[in-house]
Amino acid sequence: MSDVLDEFDDEAEESGRSALFYLKILSLVVLVVGFGLYIGDVLFGKSSLDVLLNLQADKDTLTSKIKSLKDENAVLQKEYFELRQLDPDR
Repeated sequence: MSDVLDEFDDEAEESGRSALFYLKILSLVVLVVGFGLYIGDVLFGKSSLDVLLNLQADKDTLTSKIKSLKDENAVLQKEYFELRQLDPDR
């Protein structure tokens, strides 16, 4: 009878090791998938690098448009003062 119990204990210990091994593998798979999802969100999500670069390009475009509009405004303002016969240099 003792031999049967010893075999049962060995099998239980082996199945415990097997369960621990599968738990470690499952934890590793969940960790890798989670990290992959995080990297995917960083690269392709709402706060991605592509969005950041597009926003910087839009900022540069708007900055140059503001400068051109200011220059155009200065020219039109000078023309307005000349039409009203005021001295634009004062």
